[in-house]
Amino acid sequence: MAGVTLLLVHLLLVAWLTLRPLDVVWMTAANFEPLAGIKADLALGPLQAVRRIGEGLLLLAPLGVLLPMAGGRLDVSPLASLARTLAAGAFLSLGIELLQTGIPGQVVDVDSLLLNTVGVGLAHVLVVPAGRARLRRMRTRGRAPAPAPCPRDAGVVRGDDRRAESPQGPPPTITRVGIAP
Repeated sequence: MAGVTLLLVHLLLVAWLTLRPLDVVWMTAANFEPLAGIKADLALGPLQAVRRIGEGLLLLAPLGVLLPMAGGRLDVSPLASLARTLAAGAFLSLGIELLQTGIPGQVVDVDSLLLNTVGVGLAHVLVVPAGRARLRRMRTRGRAPAPAPCPRDAGVVRGDDRRAESPQGPPPTITRVGIAP
């Protein structure tokens, strides 16, 4: 639940930062050429380049941790988790860029899409696998309680839990009726 709450708070913050109208005297043209904005940032000097590129990397980077955290699964393929998180980050960044086309003072920049997606991937790779491994170790040592069952799994019989019943009691049985000759 904490992961979902943090995810929603972060998304609201990102929406406020990127989708509000800005009062500007002049605007640059939209950038549809990949890496052109990054090259321009590098031409401004190292300090300015680090600031601008860092902003692009950090804007959606928390999603790399918050999306898997909101999912709450520990036993998942690291590659599949990374792919899902990268896809979600890229689609969210694309959605932001598309919404910016109709907002005064906001400019579409393909480099923002690239930097946002790379930031999500870096955060995921640096934090999630180690965090999941630590939580799995804690679970096997008995220090952390087993995860609470998902409500959608209520009443589901697992392979080693054949005698488990749903909260409503045993399922109804129908008596067999013989077939006439």
